[in-house]
Amino acid sequence: MTETPLIRLSALTKVYGSGQAAFQALKGIDLTIQAGEFVAIMGPSGSGKSTTMNILGCLDTPSSGSYEFMDIHVQKLSRNQRALLRRHFLGFVFQGFNLLARTTALENVELPLIYRGEDAATRHGAARAALEQVGLKGWEHHTPAELSGGQQQRVAIARAIVTHPAVLLADEPTGNLDTKTSQEIMELITAFNREKGITVLMVTHEPDMAAYARRIIRFVDGHLESDSRKEEAA
Repeated sequence: MTETPLIRLSALTKVYGSGQAAFQALKGIDLTIQAGEFVAIMGPSGSGKSTTMNILGCLDTPSSGSYEFMDIHVQKLSRNQRALLRRHFLGFVFQGFNLLARTTALENVELPLIYRGEDAATRHGAARAALEQVGLKGWEHHTPAELSGGQQQRVAIARAIVTHPAVLLADEPTGNLDTKTSQEIMELITAFNREKGITVLMVTHEPDMAAYARRIIRFVDGHLESDSRKEEAA
């Protein structure tokens, strides 16, 4: 019996604009992702990888085709229902960290729990635990300006995993970091995938970072050009 995929995209298309100005960013994508996978998504600018990530993250909707998450047809959900799916099942890490500047690390990590309506004691405890998991115990009350780029990305990862998401969506998570720090961040993400079973979908331009994934998908001109797997990550 085949395991039901966590994510299934079927004949997915996305068109921006209309008439002569129309641009087809995705041209019939078929893709399945099982729970616990670590997938790197690669391709040149304009290939469709970021559009796909936005749809997977419920930040955008397809023009046609279907997106199923845990057997739920996402495109049939209302805006509020998509927001709930995002809030309870998805974590996001961005290249630019996206931290609130005048807010402490602890308060930044608490944000998703505020949106979920958790009480203060629960938020504080969960945020402290998440910061400890990313190696930032003792840094709870520092603002982003007092943290290095690597530390800021660790705060961003703590914020993403504090809700115990099923899927971590990482968009160029090492794009603003030096080589050593990039490796540390990738080892951290890999550990959450292997030890906690969090499914990781990561957009990257860097082959060295993609090598941490067990599956590499390449987009070209709105098509899925290749999909390769390996037994062990680098």
